[in-house]
Amino acid sequence: MTEKIQEKNLPYFKYHPNPTETGAFQSDQTVECDCCGKETPIYYTGPFFSVEDIEAFCPWCISSGEAAKKFEGDFQDYSSIEGIAVALGDKNTINYTKEAIRELTECTPGYMGWQQEHWLGHCEDLCAFVGYVGWQEIEDKLDEFADLEGDCEKFGMKREDLPKYLQNNGSCQGYLFQCLHCKKYRLYFDFD
Repeated sequence: MTEKIQEKNLPYFKYHPNPTETGAFQSDQTVECDCCGKETPIYYTGPFFSVEDIEAFCPWCISSGEAAKKFEGDFQDYSSIEGIAVALGDKNTINYTKEAIRELTECTPGYMGWQQEHWLGHCEDLCAFVGYVGWQEIEDKLDEFADLEGDCEKFGMKREDLPKYLQNNGSCQGYLFQCLHCKKYRLYFDFD
């Protein structure tokens, strides 16, 4: 019999500060955490890169790094972190601190993308994942982006194309990030 987790505040995730709002954590049933073996009413079933098949993790095992350590896995693929894929020919290499990369890959719940999830950075740090967006969710924030035109150009699009194609839960899904330092937004998107 597993020990029931007491209701307590969720841990804070610097690079994914609102995981219940983004849907990273589910709470539709009580499950057993694959890491600690305790029952948890809130759990994660998102991306986790490991040789082990994982059903669910509790937020506390993610936050502490125990889940990544126990299963020798990562919540974010290194090659999909903007600026560190030097071996893949990334010309915009960013020297994130080892602690920032460890916190993202080992202690931060990921998000679900159509294709491979990518994590953006700004001001020489990783950004926080804000949520899933379409044009309607960002059209009133256009002046708050660091370089929306540049983010669009990476996909061969122009900012003017976004109202036509970018749709939350549509074929062109947007992922909104925010710089922890200057508070400017960044946009990543992919296609189904």
